[in-house]
Amino acid sequence: MGPPSKNVRTISQEAFDELVKENIEDLGLDPTEALEDAIQTLTLQGVDLSGIVTCVPGEGNVRENPVIKCLERLKELGFDDDDLDEMVGLLDELVGLFTGVEGSGNVAIGVRNGGLELVCSICSNIPIVSEKVLVSALKTLALLIHDVQSTEMFRSSDGPKMVVGILKGGSESLEVLNTGFAVVAAAATGNEVVKELLIELKIDELILEVLNRQSKGIIQGLYDSIRVLLTPDDNRVVASQVYGYARRFAKIGIARALVESLRSGLTSPSLVSASIALKAVAVNDEICKSIAESGGIDVIFKCIDDSGEHGNKIVARACCSLLSKVQGDSGSEFMVLDFFTEFYLISWQEVIQIKVQL
Repeated sequence: MGPPSKNVRTISQEAFDELVKENIEDLGLDPTEALEDAIQTLTLQGVDLSGIVTCVPGEGNVRENPVIKCLERLKELGFDDDDLDEMVGLLDELVGLFTGVEGSGNVAIGVRNGGLELVCSICSNIPIVSEKVLVSALKTLALLIHDVQSTEMFRSSDGPKMVVGILKGGSESLEVLNTGFAVVAAAATGNEVVKELLIELKIDELILEVLNRQSKGIIQGLYDSIRVLLTPDDNRVVASQVYGYARRFAKIGIARALVESLRSGLTSPSLVSASIALKAVAVNDEICKSIAESGGIDVIFKCIDDSGEHGNKIVARACCSLLSKVQGDSGSEFMVLDFFTEFYLISWQEVIQIKVQL
C-alpha cells in the first residue's frame, strides 16, 4: 500500500453541498443534474471525493445517511448497561454497512465523519467484561482502518497502545483475540511507524503467549498480524526494519510455536494462514534450521501428504511454498513439488511460480 498522492485535492462536505446548490440556483439545473455536474467537475479537477455523501437535493440530506446517523447516535451513548446494549446494535449495523455493498463508499464516509477516532475512544472505555460490545467495536475499527491515512489516524489516536492493552486483558477470549489482532493487521499494513510502535509495545511477546495458550484455537487474525508485521510494504521508507523483527520473532520462539500450530493439519481452518506466517518468519538459514530441528519439515510433509489425499490445492500451494523457503536451495523441494504434478494438484507452471515468489 503506497502513500497517498501529494497532488490529491480535497473538499469539505459543506463546500460540496454548496457547489450543488449553486448549480441549481445559478445554472438552473435540476437537482439530479446539479449533483452529477458537481461530481464530474470536481473529479476532472482531481478532487478526492471519498467520504463525501452525494445525495440528490430534496431527496435526502447528509444527516440522513445511515453511517452518519449511527455515528451521531454512538456519540450520545454512555457506558451503562442499557447504552451498551444499544451500542452493540449500532456497531453491528456499521459493520453491515461497511461490508454489505461493495463500492458504497461507506467506510470512507465513516472515516471522514470521525468514525475511526470515535470507535477508538469507545474501545478505550469499554469495560473488558463487556466482551460482546468490545468484539463489535473491534470489528468496526478493523474495517475503518483501510488505507495509509486511516492507519495514521489510528496511530494519532493512541490506537497501538489501546489495542495491545485490550489483547493483554482479553487473552482468554478467542473472539477478542481474533478481532483485536485483525485491528493490528489492518493498522500495520503499509505503515512502518505503526509496526515499530507495536514492536515497542512487545506485540511479539504477546503473540508468543497467545500461540502457546491457544494452540488449538482459531486465531486467524494473529497469523495475519505476523504476516503484516513482517512484510516491508510501506513505500514511504527506504529501508524497512521487518527483517530484524523476523529475527526477533524467531529468537523468542514464535517460529517453533507456529510449527506446533501446523501439527493439527487439515483439521485447522487457519492452516494456510499459519503456513504463510511461518514463511514470513523464516528469513535466514539460522531460522530455517531451527524450524527443521523443531520438527517443522516433518510437519510440513504431513500437511503436504494430507492435502494430496484430499485434493486440497490451496493447502498444497501454501505448504509447497513454505517447504521451499525452509529447505532453501537444496533442491529437495522439487521432489515434493513433483509429487503434486503426479496427482494433478498443481501444474509445473505453478511450481515455477512458487520458486519465483521466493
